[in-house]
Amino acid sequence: MKITVVIPAFNEEKTIKKILEEVKNCGADIIVVNDGSSDKTGEIAENEGVTVINHIINRGLGAALGTGIEAALLSGADYIVTFDADGQHQAEDIFRLKKIAEEGGYDIVIGSRLLNPRGMPLARRVANWLGNLSTYLLFGIWVTDSQSGLRLFTAPAASLLHLKSNRMEVSSEIIKEVKRHNFKFTEIPIEAVYTDYSLSKGQNFVVGLKTLWQLILQKISK
Repeated sequence: MKITVVIPAFNEEKTIKKILEEVKNCGADIIVVNDGSSDKTGEIAENEGVTVINHIINRGLGAALGTGIEAALLSGADYIVTFDADGQHQAEDIFRLKKIAEEGGYDIVIGSRLLNPRGMPLARRVANWLGNLSTYLLFGIWVTDSQSGLRLFTAPAASLLHLKSNRMEVSSEIIKEVKRHNFKFTEIPIEAVYTDYSLSKGQNFVVGLKTLWQLILQKISK
């Protein structure tokens, strides 16, 4: 069964080489979506011999994931795993997700940092919980880590995703799609690697408010 790992990357020259080396050691195919980076992210990824798709401009996380998932499906992937480029995830979790999917017949498996929050700063825990609450109130589905970047999709499930979001709100939109299609899903605990660099990425208060507004617009325009 072919696993393709989709890595959206925007200005990740500090971490992308190490991440690609670790994921390659797992034997998975890799697609890096270089989302309009102004640094050497794309060049480094190409030198690692993986598939690189370049966005000419920065289109955002949602657009990068959409590009990567579509490319993975076209490549004949049986399982598609999304994986952040900031060094937060551990490559060995990729096959943990696959094993759970196979054993339980799940369409989607989410790696949840909140089921094992060791080392997770309190501010980040609170922000993630608020993201979970917002996702539940808007879309009626509760998960412990709606903002996780580590997810596995079977190819049939991935082919049904209809992602309209270009930016950070895509994480909650994916959960909305789980509810809309009644996908069989589960969460498993993962231990995230927190560094000053990884903590500088992702959501902050202002981005969180913008994300929430975009999700509200999605809800009322349904």
